[in-house]
Amino acid sequence: MSRWNKTNVPDFILMGLTDSGEIRVVLFMLFLLIYLITVLGNVGMILLICLDHQLHTPMYFFLTQLSFLDLSYSTVITPKTLENLLTSTKNISFMGCFAQMYFFVFLGAAECFLLSSMAYDRYVAICHPLYYPVIMSTRFCCALLFGSYLIGFMDSSVNLLCINRLHFCESNIIHHFFCDIPPVLSLSCTDIYDTQIMLFIFAGCTLMVSLITISVSYVSILYTILKINSTSGKQKAFSTCASHLLGVTIFYSTLIFTYLKPNKSYSLGKDQVASVLYTIVIPMLNPLIYSLRNKEVKNALIRIIQKRERSRQ
Repeated sequence: MSRWNKTNVPDFILMGLTDSGEIRVVLFMLFLLIYLITVLGNVGMILLICLDHQLHTPMYFFLTQLSFLDLSYSTVITPKTLENLLTSTKNISFMGCFAQMYFFVFLGAAECFLLSSMAYDRYVAICHPLYYPVIMSTRFCCALLFGSYLIGFMDSSVNLLCINRLHFCESNIIHHFFCDIPPVLSLSCTDIYDTQIMLFIFAGCTLMVSLITISVSYVSILYTILKINSTSGKQKAFSTCASHLLGVTIFYSTLIFTYLKPNKSYSLGKDQVASVLYTIVIPMLNPLIYSLRNKEVKNALIRIIQKRERSRQ
């Protein structure tokens, strides 16, 4: 079987979501609207937290980073998807495909551990409120953030090194709308068993360690909330972590459905729908979830608007 690599076949071809021209136009308009909402929502959240001093707390420090990751995560995938939907050219360069995979894994793994850090922050705030300022110091928050990015860097580097060792066959057609790992691996004409095992171990460890951290944190939070006597106290404690719990549930359910399963159960249609959810839709939902269900964010927006009106007067 003849083989090719980045030196003689410079492009992959992304088949996208559909061949129908009418559906592609509809998807283009829908994804463009979602992307604009994603950019406005996440940039707005970052600016709002930066401008309002009452939101300069560890919880909103992590929320700022989550908005940044979601914005970056969506930008890695969506613009190229929009281009492929709008034009007949579906090519992506060899280096462009690997760069997309690298940043996709890097940002995804970093977000997993950032969500774990946010869960730990809520655990300390509810279960150990008196020690909260001491434990969640600026230095410790920065260390958690650095650790999240470091793990993302390690995961993406291992993925890139493993896939870069493979030889690819005559077909350069990727049956997906972006350079995801499973459809790229399927193009290899070398044995990918060891590579799959290595990637599965790293992906599994990233997902499960972060998910276990979140689960343990929320079990402890639930136990503490149940010990609160007043109903209003329970509602207030639960409201501080309800938004994060909803975001975590949506994010992890789609990731686990897509990646932590045997290759034989891979379904192109179902996996593409799940991929649309976590690459395009979820980055739009997170700022909505954390703003619409959060009174502090709403109050901060009102304060900034009132401050601007007073400055004009």
